[in-house]
Amino acid sequence: MIVMKFGGTSVESAAAIERVASIVKARVARQPVVVVSAMGKTTNRLLAIAAKSAEGKREEGIKLAVELRDFHLREARPVVLDSDWPIVESAIQDHFQEIAELARALAVVGEITPRLTDAISSYGERISSIVVTYAFRRAGMDAVHVDSRHVVVTDNRHTQATPKFAESYSRLAAAIPPLAQRHVVVMGGFIASAENGITTTLGRGGSDFTASIVGAGIGAEEIEIWTDVDGMLTGDPRVIDGVRRVKSISFGEAAELAYFGAKVLHPATVLPAVEKNIPVLILNSRRPEVEGTRIVSESVPCTNVIKSIACKRNIALVNITSSRMLMAHGFLRRIFEVFDRFQTPVDMVATSEVSVSLTIDNTTRLKEITTELEEFAEVNVEQNQAIVCLVGDSIRSTPGVASRIFRALSEINIGMISQGASLLNFGFVVSEADLPRAVAALHSEFFAEVDPAVFD
Repeated sequence: MIVMKFGGTSVESAAAIERVASIVKARVARQPVVVVSAMGKTTNRLLAIAAKSAEGKREEGIKLAVELRDFHLREARPVVLDSDWPIVESAIQDHFQEIAELARALAVVGEITPRLTDAISSYGERISSIVVTYAFRRAGMDAVHVDSRHVVVTDNRHTQATPKFAESYSRLAAAIPPLAQRHVVVMGGFIASAENGITTTLGRGGSDFTASIVGAGIGAEEIEIWTDVDGMLTGDPRVIDGVRRVKSISFGEAAELAYFGAKVLHPATVLPAVEKNIPVLILNSRRPEVEGTRIVSESVPCTNVIKSIACKRNIALVNITSSRMLMAHGFLRRIFEVFDRFQTPVDMVATSEVSVSLTIDNTTRLKEITTELEEFAEVNVEQNQAIVCLVGDSIRSTPGVASRIFRALSEINIGMISQGASLLNFGFVVSEADLPRAVAALHSEFFAEVDPAVFD
């Protein structure tokens, strides 16, 4: 058995779904279990419907819902057999009737609670997985739909639920392999349920996580993540030109790259795969002939010290200083208690005796955080910053890496440096305005020549 996950751009239209069907059909002998995201930007559009309804703009919300319903009906019709169309059409109509009822509830409540957010945002994957199931039948495959909420169990932390792995694996192992022996199984990503049966979600990008959980639960031989790029690259093509495909990379390196901005992979994806030692492949649904990137448990030998350069925009750099804390204990504890209280994750940290610099990418609660920090320290916030992260298994053991980095960045101001917490990365902060120049200089320094066994 293999798991094949297709992202939103891979199922965004009738033509895209037909491409997916042909890719899956070529792998039928390997007993594929297919996990799909919502079609295109459906999740964003569902959340817009929720927002309009909660604001009391019911007519605008209804208009958006009708447009989204018509989009699904229009794109589903060409990929479904005439004999199956009444079933699919009825399913789409029923789901949008439920969306309308949720919108009415939001208008009454007047706010979007986390539980209602999960309820309405779940419909993208619930609908797309049904459409794809019947599209596979039209392509000649014996496909069957499984509602992921019946087999993936989480806690009740809505919008960012944590899987209960043991229970999920047990349910998956009991339900999926018997079906996969006779059918192509299709499931929605991103969605799950708490033990009480209430719908939850795994967070944005969570379809990758679903694929990894399913793969671990059924003991898949590999997990394929199909997206709209050729695999993991040596840099972000939206920032610089001339990037190369990475043929093979370790789980550890992939996790670092995912966390620090390589959006081709959800950061949590690799965790269940690492636990079960299942290779993960990143592939392009628009260019299925490209070999993509293979992510494996062991370090990949390479003559290049750096495998890739990731970057993360829209970062705030928070500088916290308190001379009163000289030689005193508890300074770091007090700082991180504040961030914990406002549920704001910290990306990178650098410390000295009386000062701490850290970065966050979620500034929703920054004003409240700053107010609390100012009770015991001076706080300076620098907005419009970016993290640049160089990743490679041999960074720590190779002399001279830092000198090469700083030489390449000799004309760029660095706001903060972090190296040591991980053996795999060297990270620093620059102004967003300097980001393209910084990444281009580093790419020229470390990828002027590449190991052909690892890079394409």
